[in-house]
Amino acid sequence: MVLKLIDATQAKSGSVIMIDGEAYTVRSNDKSKSGKHGAAKCRIEAIGVFSDKKKILAVSGAERFDVPLIEKKKAQVLSVGEGTASIMDLESYETIDVAFGEELKDAIAVEKQVEYWDVEGEKKIMRVL
Repeated sequence: MVLKLIDATQAKSGSVIMIDGEAYTVRSNDKSKSGKHGAAKCRIEAIGVFSDKKKILAVSGAERFDVPLIEKKKAQVLSVGEGTASIMDLESYETIDVAFGEELKDAIAVEKQVEYWDVEGEKKIMRVL
């Protein structure tokens, strides 16, 4: 579910926007001033939340982006596999399989608590608590 729409000039570093139907975290936004005959231009550098792909966009300052609703939830790890972990949500007690990044491979263990993000129906473990 989309939370709101923002212009390209409002995309600040650290905010999450939707690009091509995928969530990206803005790393930098270089804005140029509007000229005599045109609108401001933005050069947005973003990194995928789930894919870790880097994208660089050069768009008009009036270009609109969706800001997704991000649900940050806590869970307990039940089992760990190759790149995924089975976790139990601490509020609803439902059990789900969620992917995690390489940087968390050594930190995730059974019975540890983690924070996972639910963005537009996709889930990923972001950090170990």
